[in-house]
Amino acid sequence: MEGETGRVERLAAWHSGLRAEFPIITRHPELAYLDSAATAQKPRAVLDAVQEYLTTSNANAGRGTYPWANRTTAIIEGTRNRVKAFLDDPSPDTSEVHFTSGTTEGLRLVALDWLVHQLRDGDEIIVPSADHQANISPWHEAVEVLARQGTGVTVRAMPYQLSSGDYDTEALAGLVSSRTRFVAATHVHHVYGGDMNVHRIRRTVGPDVTICLDAAQSVGHLPVSMKALDVDFVAFSGHKALALPGSGALWSRNARGTPFTPRGWNGTPNTVGVASLDAALEWLERAGLQRVEEWTVRLAARLTDGLRALPPYEVLGCQRSLAADSPVQQRHGIVTFRHRAIDSVDLGFILFSHGFMVRTDGLCQGGAGGSRSSVRVSLHVYNSREEVDRLLGVLADLA
Repeated sequence: MEGETGRVERLAAWHSGLRAEFPIITRHPELAYLDSAATAQKPRAVLDAVQEYLTTSNANAGRGTYPWANRTTAIIEGTRNRVKAFLDDPSPDTSEVHFTSGTTEGLRLVALDWLVHQLRDGDEIIVPSADHQANISPWHEAVEVLARQGTGVTVRAMPYQLSSGDYDTEALAGLVSSRTRFVAATHVHHVYGGDMNVHRIRRTVGPDVTICLDAAQSVGHLPVSMKALDVDFVAFSGHKALALPGSGALWSRNARGTPFTPRGWNGTPNTVGVASLDAALEWLERAGLQRVEEWTVRLAARLTDGLRALPPYEVLGCQRSLAADSPVQQRHGIVTFRHRAIDSVDLGFILFSHGFMVRTDGLCQGGAGGSRSSVRVSLHVYNSREEVDRLLGVLADLA
């Protein structure tokens, strides 16, 4: 049986080969890109796929009979099938994949093109209050649309555990009623980096309530299984999963409520974005998502383990998961913290002067959590242990 040392060494060798596949990373060895939760860098395979598509068969999809158009149509349909397989879709024959500009558009489509047509006067929905604004605002917007039509819908705030930032499923059970129709949730939190235990929500709300999942920080970072989660909608961004900006997808199961159909005319899709998404998901499949997850979780634990030894720093989220050997779940490549004396924005400028690119602001978080700026370090497969150690060294000098 492989020991821990052997496992770490094998992961490090695997990582070294993959890091070399990112041209922007190898071209700037003096810089450490630590903002992958905002957008991820692209491997050579994705860049080559984009170049290949644009120079050999760039055309519109579904609107021509010549070979370039046919190939583009095949790429679109093939990527739909790849997304379903990537999400471990239990019913690919009845589910659908709609390409979007990213998670935000996908969630708004669910809210304004589907949810407003499902709810009736007196219904209730449960939505986050301290997650990303993209998974908060659309649901309130949908309720406002219904209110203007004379339909009253009650919005209940998803409860959180104060100690960890996770959803509080015991408190959630007390919110569910016979009029609960819809729940919105986040898979991995964009500030705390924790898996929000979405698999517990289905057991809590029962078999009939529709669940929509914001998977912006999980798809492309760890295995995501629709068989295991039993949700109805999943929205994710391609640019956070190694594909081009302006690409993304909305998966709909069509098991509860009426089948999802976007309203209005379907215009020209982002064909090159879809081609990049296809290549990105294929690259991640070859790299191995379980190893991607293990690598980024280990890096995040290495960072929190170092930060907990530096008293001036406050790490946000679960305090019981700071140690590298913590028995509770650890962060999925996202670590957010504050210095008790140095403003977070100022700290960001200081870190960049040492070659570190991090996110510093309110992180688009809803609720009280977004009222103060913080420093977010978000990691992906191309980040190294040496970068984390170097960052800790700089932070220690500022302690």
